[in-house]
Amino acid sequence: MPASQTVVFVVVLIFSLSGLVHSFQPLFTLDGNSTTHRVITQRAVLRKTAEVCRDIATAAGRDFSLTIDNSLTASKVLRACSSMGSSTSLLSSINFQTSITNMYFSNAKVDVIFVLSDAHHFDDESFERGRDIITSGVSAVKKSVALENYVTGRWTLGCVFHTLQDFYSHSNWVELGETIPYSSLIKPDERLENLAGRSTPTCRNCTGENCADNLLPELMQQGLLTSGYFNPFSSDKPAGKCSHGGTLDRTSRREPVGGINKDTIGSSHGSLHPKAADLAVDATMELLEDIRQAVGDKNFTRLMGLSQSTALCIVIDTTGSMSDDIAEVKRISFDIIDRRRGTQEEPSAYILVPFNDPGFGPLILTTDADVFKANINKLSASGGGDIPELCLSGLQLALTAAPHSSEIFVFTDAPAKDAHLRGTVTALIENSKSVVTFLLTDVLARRRRRDLQGVSTRVVSQLDAQLYRDLARASGGQAIEVSKSDLSQATSIIEDSSASAVVTVFQVVRNPGKPENFTFTVDSSLRNMTVYITGASSLAFTLISSTGVSQSSSQSSGPLASFTTAGNLRRLRLNTENQTGSWEIMVDSNNPYSVKVTGQSSVNFIFNLVEAHEGAHGDFSLMEQRPQSGGNTSVLISVTGSDTVKVTEVKLVDSSGSTEVNGSLQALGSGNFLVTFSKVPAGDFVVRLRGEDSSATSRSTPESFQRQTSTQIKTSSISVTTESNNTNVEPGSSISIPFTVATTTNGVVNDSASGTFTVRANNDRSFTSTSPSTVSITEGSGGKANGTVTLTIPGDAASGTDVTLTIVAENAAATDTNYALIRLSVAAKVTDVNRPVCQEVSTSGICPSSAALCATSQWEFIANLTDGINGTGVDSITIRKGNGTLNTSSATGAGGENVTVVNYSASCCSQNVELNAVDREGNVGTCVGQARATAITAAPVTTAASVTPAAVSTTSSRGHTLSTSHCLLICVVVSLLWK
Repeated sequence: MPASQTVVFVVVLIFSLSGLVHSFQPLFTLDGNSTTHRVITQRAVLRKTAEVCRDIATAAGRDFSLTIDNSLTASKVLRACSSMGSSTSLLSSINFQTSITNMYFSNAKVDVIFVLSDAHHFDDESFERGRDIITSGVSAVKKSVALENYVTGRWTLGCVFHTLQDFYSHSNWVELGETIPYSSLIKPDERLENLAGRSTPTCRNCTGENCADNLLPELMQQGLLTSGYFNPFSSDKPAGKCSHGGTLDRTSRREPVGGINKDTIGSSHGSLHPKAADLAVDATMELLEDIRQAVGDKNFTRLMGLSQSTALCIVIDTTGSMSDDIAEVKRISFDIIDRRRGTQEEPSAYILVPFNDPGFGPLILTTDADVFKANINKLSASGGGDIPELCLSGLQLALTAAPHSSEIFVFTDAPAKDAHLRGTVTALIENSKSVVTFLLTDVLARRRRRDLQGVSTRVVSQLDAQLYRDLARASGGQAIEVSKSDLSQATSIIEDSSASAVVTVFQVVRNPGKPENFTFTVDSSLRNMTVYITGASSLAFTLISSTGVSQSSSQSSGPLASFTTAGNLRRLRLNTENQTGSWEIMVDSNNPYSVKVTGQSSVNFIFNLVEAHEGAHGDFSLMEQRPQSGGNTSVLISVTGSDTVKVTEVKLVDSSGSTEVNGSLQALGSGNFLVTFSKVPAGDFVVRLRGEDSSATSRSTPESFQRQTSTQIKTSSISVTTESNNTNVEPGSSISIPFTVATTTNGVVNDSASGTFTVRANNDRSFTSTSPSTVSITEGSGGKANGTVTLTIPGDAASGTDVTLTIVAENAAATDTNYALIRLSVAAKVTDVNRPVCQEVSTSGICPSSAALCATSQWEFIANLTDGINGTGVDSITIRKGNGTLNTSSATGAGGENVTVVNYSASCCSQNVELNAVDREGNVGTCVGQARATAITAAPVTTAASVTPAAVSTTSSRGHTLSTSHCLLICVVVSLLWK
């Protein structure tokens, strides 16, 4: 078989085996009692994040009363971690829950992408290779955090979680009586010990269906570590070895028959499933603690997505005619930054992408408001001339860098030169659920001026503007067309959207327009409600409250709202006090228009399309393309902001309003619901949720609420599937990604179909790639066409750089498209796996035995830290525990290695110190010192870490500079603890 056909065969085979789940259940469980990867991941992330917040609060002298256990929710943790600390504060846990959801979806994806990889599941006694996957993945996460690429960091982290968690289900660690995690799995510089040899028998036959005692007694007595063999195609395995077990594992039918997995309560060793799941939670927390120590508490909470506000994301045209726009972007951005800095509404990140022609970027992504300000100040309007600009290229960068569900604002007065990216941008919008609003200034006016010169026509300008309108509509944003003089009135939408806890209550687009009445529900949790109406100047509307009071568009200020007009945008600020219930808005227009109702509320929801997989475990994974026309679909709903919410209805509502499909709800606990739909509306649709909240009112009956997604979902009769067998790629390497395009009928591949499809493969880093421009489904091909995208990573690409590859397929009539997305992270091969080494030099000072006198005395701890001759070097040293002053200086050791000399001094009221030393690869070492209550007589000694006086270069991190003579004072080692 030719190599190309072999690749295609393997890809098709893997797709057909997507139900071969042989691990903790990825997302859901049929028995209702087993613990899934989803639950393990969520518990670990919530508990570790709460621990970090507790430590931060303790260090700041604040109370932290949250009980840290398995009952935590994202809302509880966010409120406890909030510096505001008020139970009445308006907080949104949507970002936090979205981040957790992304991590457990990437966790579940391992069972699809790496279904046949023994190392990714610790099958077949592949302990060394499994550990390599974990440690290389953790290194990649740390590099992503260093570049503030938190989205990619979370995706990589979820994959690492899966492999680590599977160890406790697939090995005999639990059976050996171990009650704490196997820490060596996350420490590449430690040996994996007591591994059963490849020729060492490990199991005996199960007795019928009872496998509780199938591990050999001598294996258990020697404390040897093993894991089960798994193969769905062959029964071959080394003689005497354990099998994974289960109906899909053919090795379990060969002696010794049976298995040892603890994936569910009903597994071969299912009685130990709860212990395995608990250990998997503890191990995941241990891994998160390692990352925390490497990146610091602030960056760790950002990685976890612990944020109450959205990112402030600006994409802006910088050609000559945009000087007024740039000035307005500066004004509104600086105003938001200055008023919200230090508050719960401070943006979680700042993103800026300039574009013009022939260039776009660079992308500025930062959590530092001053860095963002400095880069905006650098913007200037220049150049231009040929009108079209690279708007969609800039937007593509923003969509891949911004957190999911971000609000992105695009400023331009020109058409897009790169309209061929429409499919890619639409795919990224749908995948990230980000809302894109275009602020189009003087577009038609400027085109009209050029019309007189015969350069362009107004018809072309309308078509150009329509591209922006269509993209805005797909995202749930708006295309605001305004004069430059009125731009400042329109930018109020940026301030509205960047506030905390903004939710969409109702949204609809009518194109073509028609007079219509719309209703929406106002609940008591909603504050600062705003209605945005875009449309022609002739549009009229009437607003009617739940009490029957009405106000027409002829009243700019009335009993229900005050509104302003800027271009085609009408912004209504509602007065909803004591007017909960059903409201109505009547729109009278035959031209296209949109209506969007928003407010601020803690109660919100996130949704993700999921697809079912066949097989013994029959589970789901994240759907990362459009759902199939005429088929069915399932949605995972997570409600945030209230622990007393009851979801009563979830509907798919098509954009025309003519079709609504009700879903069947299954409660999963902790505000999660699996909703299944027997069909999906044709074309575009949104998800609308209704429910009841018993905590929202003091009335005897629960209060109704309504929320809606902004992003529109579009169905397709094209299927695009692709898999990459690697998520990390090295600089200077190339990666080939096979993909398959198929035509479907009623959600099923039409094996008799034929046709040619246009293919566009784009990546957000502009890395060199090759791919076919078309693929053809021919007779006898089973209704599928195959192709390959080859992506080349530059040799100078920094570790931690993220790459999003989008493959879009379009039918010959250009009426239907679908897409696939691949996320990759650039990760150079790790050569430094050793942690920095600590050697105590001296501990001095006398601390009184009476605690009442502790403030009258000081003690001092001096140590040398080195990363060795071949190490990447100590990058940072921080106080992990202790309340003293830390100074550092650099020196050269006797062997030529770089030495960091630390001097820590503290009051005797704080008699312990723990220092974290992190090298440039992210390896974490710990140095511990302790004061003594009695004096120690100093006696100089020589140690391997002695420094050369002439080579000392002194710096200071806090407090006074450490002198050379002080560094060379070597005393008897009082205490040294190395971890």
